[in-house]
Amino acid sequence: MMRDMRRFLWLILLAAPLWGKVDLGIDRFFREGGAEALKGKRVALLINHTSRDSELKSTEELFLNRKGSYQVVALFSPEHGLHGLHHAEEEVSDVKSHKGIICYSLFGKHRRPSEKMLEGIDVIVCDLQDIGVRSYTYATTLFYCMEEAAKRGIEVIVLDRPNPLGGKMVDGPMLENGLRSFIGYINVPYCHGMTLGELARFFNGEYHISCKLKVVRMRGWERQMTFEQTELSWIPTSPNIPESDSPFYYASTGILGSLNLVNLGGGINLPFKVIGAPWIDAEAFAEKLNSQKLPGVHFLPFHYRPFYGAMKGKDCQGVKIVILDKAVYRPMMVQYMLLGILKSLYTKKFEDAIHHLKKVDKELFCKANGNSFMLDVLNKQQYVAWPLIRYQESERQKFLIVRSKYLLY
Repeated sequence: MMRDMRRFLWLILLAAPLWGKVDLGIDRFFREGGAEALKGKRVALLINHTSRDSELKSTEELFLNRKGSYQVVALFSPEHGLHGLHHAEEEVSDVKSHKGIICYSLFGKHRRPSEKMLEGIDVIVCDLQDIGVRSYTYATTLFYCMEEAAKRGIEVIVLDRPNPLGGKMVDGPMLENGLRSFIGYINVPYCHGMTLGELARFFNGEYHISCKLKVVRMRGWERQMTFEQTELSWIPTSPNIPESDSPFYYASTGILGSLNLVNLGGGINLPFKVIGAPWIDAEAFAEKLNSQKLPGVHFLPFHYRPFYGAMKGKDCQGVKIVILDKAVYRPMMVQYMLLGILKSLYTKKFEDAIHHLKKVDKELFCKANGNSFMLDVLNKQQYVAWPLIRYQESERQKFLIVRSKYLLY
């Protein structure tokens, strides 16, 4: 009996994940002597409000508190600004940090650091929390900095952080070269399953940038881990990514938003988690979606009244996405199924929305998807979900082979 009990307990221990708190790149950089390698150099930091160590100490202050060995001469900030105040696509101006250092916005007049901004700089250190989705622009800002740094012989150091979707989530279409843009600069799937440091290595190698690049790895992060499993504190990366699971929902509905067809929960502080409109029947919509038996998800009938936004004050019906199992959940499968069921149940509303799309919205939809094929399918086919879901399955498999040489974990 005792032998069986010991065997049972041993099996439990073997099955249990041995995860503890993850050490970030910024933690290891200072703990393991990275700062000493900067001795005598002039440093710029690519940072924002997410740039803190595992004890929530500011990256800027951590660098400035090391007196004498190097000099921090400039800051750069991505979309949403140094303090994360600005909403999507809102232009951001240069500011001074509370320490008095000029912070150049790379989401204002400039998207790339200029000659003047980079004058006299030896090293750019990047410490940003990405969300694991190609259209989120922090990665592109890093890539632009790498390109400009490579032209001038400036070193780039990336202090790595977790992909909140985990490192195994690979879903969605690739990027056509002709549709490269600020919301999609490299040919990876929409959900690529890579950290920002791994993406930088991929960009440097596959696009032959010749940037002098160093990535400071995390310790303790494993590819199957979502952000909740890291035991780290989540800092909202932007106003509509407030929680650690928000990236899953952004990847599930964000592209749909560019069609101006439905409300995505922004008017009730559930950004990207809700899909609704006054003309939707919540119960019928949920029943149809749940009948598809998509992995790891349930669609809950949902009634609400947005208190701001395009549908302010209107009684809306729709569904709330409930993720049951993140290990098998596929956000882009959900997104394209939502499009398919909306077109099937509410054909005229859907076709009218597509017909009245402005040119800029069509371009945004194509750039976000990374192709023009999907808009063409929405225009011309009656049943669109599975053609969209299955698009480029073989290309994703090829990507997994290519990306393997750039993975750090």
